[in-house]
Amino acid sequence: MFMLIRSFVLLLLFWLPVVQAADSGWLQNPQNNHAKVRLRADTSHTDQTRVLLDVELQKGWKTYWRSPGEGGIAPEIQWQGNLPPAKWFWPTPQRFDVSGSSTQGYHDRVSLPITLPAQSLSQLAGTLTLSTCSNVCILTDYPFSLDLSQPKEAQFEHDFAQAIGQVPISSGLTDSLQAGYHQGELQIHAERNAGWKTPELFFDALSGASLGKPAVTIHGTQLEVRVPVTDEWGEAAPDLRNKALSLVITDGGLAQQSTLTVGAPLPFSASAPPLWQVVLMAVLGGFILNLMPCVLPVLGMKLSTIVTVEQRNRRQVRLQFLASTFGIIVSFMALALFMTVLRLSNHALGWGIQFQSPWFISFMVVVTLLFSANLFGLFYLRLPSSLNTRLATHEGKGLSGHFWQGAFATLLATPCSAPFLGTAVAFALAASLPMLWAIFIALGIGMSLPWLLIAARPSLALRLPRPGRWMNALRIVLGLLMLASCFWLLSLLTHHIGTIKTLIVAAAILLLLLLAMVKRCGAKTASLVTAVSLLVAGALFFLHSLTNSLWHPSLQDNIPWQPLSEHAIQQALAENKRVFVDVTADWCVTCKANKLNVLMRDDVQKALRADDVVALRGDWSRPSPEITTFLQRRGSVAVPFNQIYGPGTPNGTALSPLLNRETLLKTLNEAKGIEK
Repeated sequence: MFMLIRSFVLLLLFWLPVVQAADSGWLQNPQNNHAKVRLRADTSHTDQTRVLLDVELQKGWKTYWRSPGEGGIAPEIQWQGNLPPAKWFWPTPQRFDVSGSSTQGYHDRVSLPITLPAQSLSQLAGTLTLSTCSNVCILTDYPFSLDLSQPKEAQFEHDFAQAIGQVPISSGLTDSLQAGYHQGELQIHAERNAGWKTPELFFDALSGASLGKPAVTIHGTQLEVRVPVTDEWGEAAPDLRNKALSLVITDGGLAQQSTLTVGAPLPFSASAPPLWQVVLMAVLGGFILNLMPCVLPVLGMKLSTIVTVEQRNRRQVRLQFLASTFGIIVSFMALALFMTVLRLSNHALGWGIQFQSPWFISFMVVVTLLFSANLFGLFYLRLPSSLNTRLATHEGKGLSGHFWQGAFATLLATPCSAPFLGTAVAFALAASLPMLWAIFIALGIGMSLPWLLIAARPSLALRLPRPGRWMNALRIVLGLLMLASCFWLLSLLTHHIGTIKTLIVAAAILLLLLLAMVKRCGAKTASLVTAVSLLVAGALFFLHSLTNSLWHPSLQDNIPWQPLSEHAIQQALAENKRVFVDVTADWCVTCKANKLNVLMRDDVQKALRADDVVALRGDWSRPSPEITTFLQRRGSVAVPFNQIYGPGTPNGTALSPLLNRETLLKTLNEAKGIEK
């Protein structure tokens, strides 16, 4: 029995070394009880020796990536013997921001795969130097020795494969990636067709430069990243153009390692203003919408409903205007919901993009036509009785009609991009969803301010004259304003159905109105109105022909416009030329005003026809992914959009939505830069 037990023990002692792998076990240093390390090796591959470095850290402690950032030291091993260089594989790191410094590294636990060219070694030894930090930083040495004569353990293959799986891949995350540099700022532009969720970027060190924490902005499928750059002493930054940049970009559990060359400045939008400024811009932008031609017919219709109330009192007027205010704010909330759905479905966002749809335009044509006919007194307009509501007509005593007036005013206001409004909407569509909703509600409050003023002071509305014969003339004027809006909306269909079909629809509308007038007022009245209309139209046409020679030359566009593209901008800049960008749309009333008041002026026409100026125009009347992407890259979601590039402004200078002739010419002149 004793001999049997001794034989078993000897066999066990002989077998144990065979199953032991090349493993250092967990190593700790008495001077640092916040970390422990372990090294394991495998020589089963004929072409390389694989090593796995495991690091475990106590809570609140961290170690560093291959490029620590603005502080720290990467892990390093001093190998014993004359060994060839080892290849380290670095899992995706995390960012740590402490006291204004941004570093890159790991916490809790990390496994770093390492490979060395295969050699006939029986032992692998060296010293690991590991930097660990919390409130203080400790630099610790861990001497180790691995017996390579032992086979690998069964768990090694799984752990090594798992660690390699945490290393960023070389492609598959981004569809395009660019880097640029401009005055102390590294710029990264990345595009991902699947859209971005929570992207992060980590940069390898650049010689002579220190990179700060990146500021990330998402525009749908576009990602803009700005990274502050200084020299290693925190002073003036070196020029990074033409330097190789190595970075890791992550999103949604994927990580990609990329190397690219830093080029010229990218066409980024201006930095976002503070939140309080954006909210103020939203309120002011909403208020200014009341002054735009898009909304004037609705304001006139509101005036009509007030003057036609026989028994007016303060409470009634207050409730009517509060109902309209509620309609405006609810409509802006509906727009916010619409934009939210588009964002969640990774569709393009834009202010007024519904006017790119022929179905929406047709719907608005019908609505404005019905309102116009109602103001002419041809019929009374009511919604289906099942809804138990009706639009605001001269017989309406409820509040539903006033609610729909506010909603209708909001729909007509969306083609307008007034000052302040464009900036606020651009910020909203690039911000978080709660911020998007907050800014759209601020827009609704801003547009409601005049309505709220009358609700607070009903005496302003009660001072209007009492109903009388003058109302008939007012109703005709308001009806004509609404009919003009109807035909303006109808003209937007030209891009979708062609000029001939649009003219046929316009003729059908006029015929329909004439028939309704015959039925309502009689053939004699209809004939009289038709004769007067034709006489006025003929007089206007005759006056136009007489004065055409006086004003037509000043309204002639002689600028050699070229199609808008990023390539055209970069090509012009490479040729040391200036670039004027004009993004417009037929449904944009502000665009029309800019064209008539500024772009058609003789001095502006002359300046934009200069030999060193390239004029680029983009038409957003119909959906265009290229123009949508162009606007989003510049932080804009609305038209008009104008920007000037040149040797003096290679990053581009965006102009106000309402163009100013003096500002345009001054900016265009500054774009020349310093002449040598």
